[in-house]
Amino acid sequence: MYDVEMHEMSQEFLKCWQAAGVHLNQQVDGGIQSWLRAHPYAPFLEHLSFRLGNQLLFIRVVDADGKVEGPGSMRGLNAVAEGANGHACILPMSKKFLGGKWVPDNLGWGLLDANTRKPVDPVSLVTEEKIEMTSWEVHDMAVQVVRDHLERQGYKLMSWQGNPEVDPSIWFIGDSKKPEWVVVRSTKFPENEARRPNNWEAIAAGSARMSPIGHFASVAVVSMGQPFQSENEDPVPLWRGHGMHARFTGLE
Repeated sequence: MYDVEMHEMSQEFLKCWQAAGVHLNQQVDGGIQSWLRAHPYAPFLEHLSFRLGNQLLFIRVVDADGKVEGPGSMRGLNAVAEGANGHACILPMSKKFLGGKWVPDNLGWGLLDANTRKPVDPVSLVTEEKIEMTSWEVHDMAVQVVRDHLERQGYKLMSWQGNPEVDPSIWFIGDSKKPEWVVVRSTKFPENEARRPNNWEAIAAGSARMSPIGHFASVAVVSMGQPFQSENEDPVPLWRGHGMHARFTGLE
């Protein structure tokens, strides 16, 4: 079980976080194209995350002067980086100049390795190596598929998270005009339907204090390189950054 940080960002930390995101986006021509997390809503494991080439970076934004504290913890940051086979980084920010503008405390990307505190250059980490997606990455992608579906249907999202060990995955305002929740499960080819968790009743009971209305979402994924012949074909790995098809037929 995970203790999930549900605290909101303070108004001052929100300004710091926004400045950090703008700074990171400016480090790449045309901006970062594959943000994983770029929203300020709880729960928090990392504050910002993105993919660059075949590498994933998970970032905790910190006040270099220690006066403004952000939500979440280093434990959560390391957990998501380890689960997704990515890099845990911190981005120290300082409030400087007239008007108190937040700026990176270090040159370049401004990122430091969360454990060694050595500078991190994301571009130098990128290689031509094919890296297979972890189960954490696949689950996070499945949550994104369901989240995008809900937004297209006009529902207001309350929160979401991609940790496969935490349920529910998504909270939103449903047709009842009250909170509703979604348990997301993913599966890979040759399976085409994910199974509901065995502890469904426990999840429902734990969520009932906020809402008795819950849904299940199955997302099945397959590489775009998978030969379209028969179910007996060996599965083509889901390579990070490569194309894939997702099968999602709606909430149950």
